[in-house]
Amino acid sequence: MSRLISQFLAIKRVIPTKQVSHLGIRQPGRAFTTSHVRLCEESADNKPEAVKKTSNLTVRGTDRTQVIPVETSIRYLRSAAYKEAYGEQPVWVLYRRNHKGPHPPRKTRKTCIRAGIISTGNPCPICRDEYLVLDHNNLELLKQFISPYSGEVLSYTKTGLCQMRHNELIVAIERAIDRGYLTFDVPFRYYDYAEYYKPEKSA
Repeated sequence: MSRLISQFLAIKRVIPTKQVSHLGIRQPGRAFTTSHVRLCEESADNKPEAVKKTSNLTVRGTDRTQVIPVETSIRYLRSAAYKEAYGEQPVWVLYRRNHKGPHPPRKTRKTCIRAGIISTGNPCPICRDEYLVLDHNNLELLKQFISPYSGEVLSYTKTGLCQMRHNELIVAIERAIDRGYLTFDVPFRYYDYAEYYKPEKSA
């Protein structure tokens, strides 16, 4: 057993990193070890196809190359999975922007998806869920980004959408309004006029 250990240490090499000096004090550099002995290593021919193409693999849930139909998104908004994830609230309510410093930037990031892959650890409410499709037919989703008081599109500073998704949202809402799918009526307000007029005295 000791002979095997000695042979293992003999072929082991140590590659130290560059030593760094701060204020004239020379500190010992960190080192990592590598070995030519590869235990339990499979040959290249026996590796599965998925392991050979490691450069093309992406983390599960980050691939956005597949196009989701708007009909699938409409069914998703009415499913139990959507209710469990978001409840009765809009999709942007529980989202919190991740930014450096105490004050958020004036604008959100340009896009969360680059080359078909999510390139950030904190994607916006639309980019993080691939089944949320911005389309003029997906009215249940578009209404979540419209103010119920003024009928205007909510700002990206409130919803947290990236600039690309916010522009797609504006286009989808304008198309829905142009086709007559979305309308806005000023809500009727009821007033208690007893606060303004004194009750008449009986004779």
